[in-house]
Amino acid sequence: MKTRRILLPTDFSKNARQAIDYAIALFENEPCVFYILNAFHVSPSGLSSTINKAKDTRLYRAIKEESKRSSKSLLDELNTQNNNSKHKFESLSLSNLLLNAIKKVVLEKNIDYVFMGTKGSSAVKEVFMGSSTVNILKHFDLCPLVAIPENFKFRIPEEIAFATNFEHIYSETELIPLVQMAKLWNSTVAIVHVDTGKALNVQQENSKELLKSRLQEIPFRFEEVNGESKIANALAKYATNNKQTGMVAMINYWHSFFEKLTKEEVVKKVTFKTEIPFLILPLVE
Repeated sequence: MKTRRILLPTDFSKNARQAIDYAIALFENEPCVFYILNAFHVSPSGLSSTINKAKDTRLYRAIKEESKRSSKSLLDELNTQNNNSKHKFESLSLSNLLLNAIKKVVLEKNIDYVFMGTKGSSAVKEVFMGSSTVNILKHFDLCPLVAIPENFKFRIPEEIAFATNFEHIYSETELIPLVQMAKLWNSTVAIVHVDTGKALNVQQENSKELLKSRLQEIPFRFEEVNGESKIANALAKYATNNKQTGMVAMINYWHSFFEKLTKEEVVKKVTFKTEIPFLILPLVE
């Protein structure tokens, strides 16, 4: 069985820890290496005096030592609390902007999934890394990313709602992470489409038919949601009416469906209002 390589960025906050705990529970039955990443960044003062350079150096050293100390403490805690022989933990402390650090580790460690915590409705456009969720998603497409809402408690995802308007022809590679995620707990994938009252065109019909073959290894079904003009509202409605839904999944293609979703504040509607994890799958071009 392949060992999964999971990246877990942290700022040592409660929300980040919840995302870590969720990932550990989700992959309970899988061999995994979890990389705990803390990225720290010291902005230059912009002043060129020797005194200020010395201060910058001292500040950098202090932050670096704190990052290493906190990382070691968290690593020790995780090793103590988890006795799953299939799981291993490694800590990483990098001096870089978090987005850059994530990209670096994903490429160097061949990461399968990234899990991150979100701050919740009081900071709906922000994730713990200090950058907007939309901005992170827009600039990160190296592997699947899972955003875990604030205060979300792990439960087995009996169903994963996969949102689509059938305008994209999904490649087999694009859907592999979704299929793998569904296989973890034998989850059913509900292919959710917003019924606008218009019949599907030829391309949409072909896309729908292709999905049947792409997902044949897992249980799935098609769901139509009507009575809503916005995709985000339809998804929130579906998740609210179907309590077995434990995750929402989408392909991150910006110039079409996903762009519409972000304009509709789908991150706010889906990951905060319904309080379920949000799986973003990278577009394969």
